[in-house]
Amino acid sequence: MTDQLDPMPTDWQRALAVVAHPDDLEYGCAAAVAAWTDAGREVGYVLATRGEAGIDTIEPARCGPLREKEQRASAAVVGVSTVEFLDHRDGVIEYGTGLRRDIAAAIRKHRPELVVTLNHRDTWGGVAWNTPDHVAVGRAVLDAAGDAGNRWIFPELAEQGLQPWNGVRWVAVAGSSSPTHAVDATEGLERSVRSLLEHRSYIEVLTDEDPETYCRDFLTGNARSAAERFGGRPAVTFELFPR
Repeated sequence: MTDQLDPMPTDWQRALAVVAHPDDLEYGCAAAVAAWTDAGREVGYVLATRGEAGIDTIEPARCGPLREKEQRASAAVVGVSTVEFLDHRDGVIEYGTGLRRDIAAAIRKHRPELVVTLNHRDTWGGVAWNTPDHVAVGRAVLDAAGDAGNRWIFPELAEQGLQPWNGVRWVAVAGSSSPTHAVDATEGLERSVRSLLEHRSYIEVLTDEDPETYCRDFLTGNARSAAERFGGRPAVTFELFPR
């Protein structure tokens, strides 16, 4: 018998999603974000880069501002107005104390109960190799959730007015091959498609398919594949790490 997925916790008010690139959240969990904002919860986005190295035909100086604009429009579709960028270099993010410090600072600033990130493992389900940026950021998020609450790690943050925050109760990893929890995607799925479509500049060089068909097939396929483990309901899955 297939192990069933538990519903994601709902006894929280504020979440912060931290990922490497524009479009990571739209591929990973935008339908869940839509459900959360519909329920009156606050969700903010922090991106390590502006995705400036993501389109071969557009040089980074032009690509970064374009992808930032698309990310802000994409977030608005699912009810997110706070979108911040850490300005690490796309494609060459390094895991280390600098990245952990920047993410811990964002957590201290926004004071979330739930932190969301993307698959931090070497592969996607043992089939496709993950990118170094995803691995570095995902691992740093898991670590920074603890760093944010320790006043003796990065004490300079307190000197900058960012006091320790011990309120992170969970880190949820989207796109994990070992999910434990899920969010019903029924109401948010259509908006998640429109949210991903806002990244049109990226999608148009990624596939020869019609962009809307591509986005819809990808997102609905993932949501339906989770339904078997979530009471027959289309779902966005997460691997949940309590803190």
